[in-house]
Amino acid sequence: MDRPEIILAPGPTPIPPEVLLAQGSPLVYHRGPGFGKLMREVTDRLKQLYRTENADVLLMTSSGTGGLESAIQNCFSPGDEVLVPNAGFFADRWKRLAEAYGLIVRTIDYEWGTKVRPDDVAAALAEHQVKAVLLTQSETSTGVIQPIERLARVANDAGALVIADVVSSLGAVPFDFDGWGVDVAIGGSQKALSASPGIAFAAISDRAWEATGSATNPRFYFDWATYRQFAALPDPENPWTPAISVMQGLRAALELYFQDGVEAAMARHSSLSRAVKEGVQALGLDLFGEGLAENWTVTAIRAPEGLDADTITARIRSDFGVVLAPGQGPLKGKVFRIGHFGYFSELDILRGLAALEMTLERLGYPVKRGAAVAAAEGVFSEAEG
Repeated sequence: MDRPEIILAPGPTPIPPEVLLAQGSPLVYHRGPGFGKLMREVTDRLKQLYRTENADVLLMTSSGTGGLESAIQNCFSPGDEVLVPNAGFFADRWKRLAEAYGLIVRTIDYEWGTKVRPDDVAAALAEHQVKAVLLTQSETSTGVIQPIERLARVANDAGALVIADVVSSLGAVPFDFDGWGVDVAIGGSQKALSASPGIAFAAISDRAWEATGSATNPRFYFDWATYRQFAALPDPENPWTPAISVMQGLRAALELYFQDGVEAAMARHSSLSRAVKEGVQALGLDLFGEGLAENWTVTAIRAPEGLDADTITARIRSDFGVVLAPGQGPLKGKVFRIGHFGYFSELDILRGLAALEMTLERLGYPVKRGAAVAAAEGVFSEAEG
């Protein structure tokens, strides 16, 4: 039967029917009160999610990477120095983006799967002053959630701006823009919020706005000052034609998210994460990465000896229509990854684990049938109790 694939990857995540219906509703014209109301409602909800009263939140039609690029364009000039603690594929993306705009990038290089140590960042900043520290909260290439609160504290102590990629973490794990002293945080519509890809959002502090005043990097489409000017109109607008349908879906996704509330979402992500981890371990598989108990967005799993991880992801997709993420960079062929944040339920996880059991058995790996499912059911039963 030709059925939709079952996405168990770290984004884009599955989309609720209510969001799809909102996206399919008639367009709201983007120059007028209807879109102004839509934009204001989305922005207000995102400010709640970011936990900020003071920051501006700007909405851009873009992938998350476009939002990251906007931070480099608006906050820096060629020759500015930044620090990137590099522990995975997406931290390295910060490095490459900064270098593309002529910044001098200093790195602290870690083995992939490692948590960034605040003492290392403090020592690097004491040795050499930089304008900003570029951080990644959810390193989806490894499954590791980085300690942004403590990293931001040492950056603030050194007088550096804190710019954070929260594309795959906002709404999935705790984040506090004001309380943690973050200056810029870039998110995306297609991850924990379970909206369609296409909208990036940036929370921007007063300190970051000051930095934009002297920054000389070229910008036009992503010029934050222009977005701020249009957002301040009596009926807020985007400066350019926005992804109106995606914005309508994002509003619906945010309303669904806040129906249960942030704490309920966090508890659900924690439970789904633990169920995946205990399920795959019940099959005798090893997990990858530090801080496993806090890694609620994605779990990286080592391929068993004698099997290639890419073969596992290809076979489970061809046989069962289940999409898992392969490894990236030096982890390619060594790990596969299961996402468990956004619009996922207990049954989605059980179905994915059952497909994994059958796939491994077909590939010649000895499994105890039902072991992963039973372990996950135990986690869900405990959480319900």
